[in-house]
Amino acid sequence: MSEVAWRYSPALVEDALQKILAAPRDAAESGHRALYEAMQYAVLGGGKRLRSQLLLEASGVVGGPGYEIETSLPAACALELIHAYSLVHDDLPAMDDAATRRGRPSCHAKFGDAVAILAGDALQTLAFEVLANGIASRKAGAAVTLRAVSLIAQAAGAVGMAGGQAIDIAWSDEPSTEVQDEQLLRMHGMKTGALIRVACEAGAVLGGGTAEQVAALRRYGEHLGSAFQIHDDVLDVEGDPQLTGKSSTDVANDKTTAPAVFGMEEAKRRAASASAAAVSALMMFGAEAEALRQLARFVVQRAK
Repeated sequence: MSEVAWRYSPALVEDALQKILAAPRDAAESGHRALYEAMQYAVLGGGKRLRSQLLLEASGVVGGPGYEIETSLPAACALELIHAYSLVHDDLPAMDDAATRRGRPSCHAKFGDAVAILAGDALQTLAFEVLANGIASRKAGAAVTLRAVSLIAQAAGAVGMAGGQAIDIAWSDEPSTEVQDEQLLRMHGMKTGALIRVACEAGAVLGGGTAEQVAALRRYGEHLGSAFQIHDDVLDVEGDPQLTGKSSTDVANDKTTAPAVFGMEEAKRRAASASAAAVSALMMFGAEAEALRQLARFVVQRAK
């Protein structure tokens, strides 16, 4: 996402994640050490940092010039940890069976299935440890942060990301299932869109946004998530594997995709429409939301 002029440097999150994932000195046993190595491998091996940047941007947009963005940093890091765990598990043989991720061996291909599963488990729980530890340091108090924690937990669980993945797997197991437009968009909104939406919504909450501001940024996140996933489905068909960094495609795995349901041209049209809707959701904000507008346009133009 380097094409977007972020207000806050991605190095903020990167440096914080390096510290969070540092192995303790007593991780001497080979298995324990391998677990930390797998966690670091999954999180620190590149990635767009889309969700963390969204959370920071949303916080800054409503927080104003004097807002101390470091107070939202724990939640931004937590989203990256949750996202990384989901990718580790998605790549497993029982799920998408992907041998590569971001142009290198996926976590299970490098460390084995068992360590990869444990690394995903540990990253998920670490995310909520980071969130809990961030409560004490927030000047806005625990109530605001707890609301954000609840939103993030819902987005990651059965009504969000995990539930969407379960629906996707069920459709793959029953290839004769006729998926309707609304069903596909609902699945997208859970599997991919939930973490993108909550990054914007929780960021607005943590930044002290009004109810109207929080609602606007939530709408932005919903449309952005839809644009992002539909374009991902397009790239799955038309993209260059050297750029996308994935050896296993949704088409090869019999996954239900936007081009399969809508047709390629309609999928592209819908992605563009969702991008435009995301930009429109930001009408109440001025120049402070320019990075978010840039991102909404970029997600349907990217090659990876």
